[in-house]
Amino acid sequence: MASTKEKVLALAHQYFEDTVANRRHLHQNPELSFEEYNTSAFVKVQLDQLGIPYEAKADTGIVALIQGELPSDEVIALRADMDALPIQEVEGRPYGSNTPGVMHACGHDVHTSSLLGTAKILHSLKAEFGGTVKLIFQPGEERLPGGASIMIKEGALQNPAPSAIIGQHVMPFIETGKVGFREGKYMASCDELFMTVKGRGGHGAHPHQNIDPIVITAHIITALQQIASRFADPRTPTVLSFGKIIANGATNIIPDQVYLEGTFRTFDEQWRTEAHEAMVKMAVGIAESMGATCDFEVRKGYPFLINAPELTKNARAFAEEYLGKENVVDLDLWPAAEDFSYYSQEINACFYRLGTGNKAKGIASAVHTPTFDVDESALEISTGLMAYITLRRLGF
Repeated sequence: MASTKEKVLALAHQYFEDTVANRRHLHQNPELSFEEYNTSAFVKVQLDQLGIPYEAKADTGIVALIQGELPSDEVIALRADMDALPIQEVEGRPYGSNTPGVMHACGHDVHTSSLLGTAKILHSLKAEFGGTVKLIFQPGEERLPGGASIMIKEGALQNPAPSAIIGQHVMPFIETGKVGFREGKYMASCDELFMTVKGRGGHGAHPHQNIDPIVITAHIITALQQIASRFADPRTPTVLSFGKIIANGATNIIPDQVYLEGTFRTFDEQWRTEAHEAMVKMAVGIAESMGATCDFEVRKGYPFLINAPELTKNARAFAEEYLGKENVVDLDLWPAAEDFSYYSQEINACFYRLGTGNKAKGIASAVHTPTFDVDESALEISTGLMAYITLRRLGF
């Protein structure tokens, strides 16, 4: 009799071409966050063809259930995100985006097509395992408040309530054939910063008659770096960056105000709250001391992502069984953010990385770039590995 691994490997191979076709369809038809109507409809058609029941959540989100036929009350959730990014893809790809200015540049087409492939494998084996597998196809990972938070509010983790949730994400810096895991804290919280420094503009030749918001803003930006370098515990990684500054003056015109946007990221929720207060107090204080005013808004984003140690240790061991120990690598802390973190704050979670790079084929571009792509052979691993981890977790 074939082993669980042999059965999963065979089914992942059997469904590989379908998974690639689904990925290419999704890649050619990307939709922005919370606008995934056609994507959602496509996923529903695939689930209908398999006879897997589902219900809608968060408008374009979907929660589907695969019920094992053996006795068990265990419930495990698997998650994929569906949205694309406002990026213009490079030309020349036969499966390139058909939507100008929109591209699956973060691999969510891979995540969605992979979860559909995993669903096919699990559905094919449902007579051989017990328990329930909850499939979560969620919208809006790339935009606040994050589709995960809405899915949770609308009951995606209830009726039935999973004991664990597992997600995977493409990683172009890991070669195809390998995957990466990390126990404990993995990805940072992420907050958006919006600041307007208001002074009094005028002629650049008469600065004494003005309140120069550009000079004041320069002081604020420099001073705020102390939040990361002097206020933060050195053992807690902290990032504070400003990526947008608008001061509509000229060579001889001091403007009335300066507008800024930035990001704050860290790995500790208490420190995160303290830092918010410190940033606002410091910026407002500096502006007022120099005769200006400062409006500082912190839009709280995703929390930090934590991988439950026991669940992640087990998932890693199952990955080593499936792929070989040499193909499972350690991950470092990653200061990017992911709304999967909302799930990880609610229940035991494991978020691992799927290697999709292939330097020999020139596939090495980072996510969120116009040249991002994946080695599609990774889709045979992505479907099979998630199915295998799920089955082994269910005791099959």
